[in-house]
Amino acid sequence: MPELSQETERGRPLLPFGPAEVTGPSMVPTLHHGDRLLVHYGARIRPGDVVVLRHPFQQDLLVVKRAAERREGGWWVLGDNVYAGGDSTDYGTVPAELVLGKVRGRFRPRKADQRSPFALVRWALSAVRPVLSDRSASRRLRAR
Repeated sequence: MPELSQETERGRPLLPFGPAEVTGPSMVPTLHHGDRLLVHYGARIRPGDVVVLRHPFQQDLLVVKRAAERREGGWWVLGDNVYAGGDSTDYGTVPAELVLGKVRGRFRPRKADQRSPFALVRWALSAVRPVLSDRSASRRLRAR
C-alpha cells in the first residue's frame, strides 16, 4: 500500500529538506491523497511526529505514518486512519534506520471544481499548513 509517489525517492535532493506526494488514505484526516509534503530528512523523531520511512518489507517504497512510540528495535508507526491498515500492526516495529525524516508541512492542491471566489478563498486559507506533532497521539494510538 504505497503512501508516497515513487518519484519522491528518485528526485530527492541532497539538502535536508525535500518534497513528497501522498498517495493513499492511511493518514486521513491529517493528510489526503494528492497532498504535497515538505520533509525534513534526518530530523530528530519524537512520539507523535508524522514521519517518512521505507517500508520494512519493500524498501524501495516510501510511506508516511505517525511515530507512535519508540520500542526495542525501532519505531512503532501507525496511520491516522484506523481502517486503512498498512502500519506497524501489519509489519511490526520499523528499524530506526528506515525512518528517513519528519514531515514539516503540507500543501493541498486546488481541485478543478474550486472556481467560485468563496471556494478559492477557502482553499487559500487551508492549502498550506504545518504538520504539527500530536504529543497526545502516542497515548491514543497505543490504546489501539
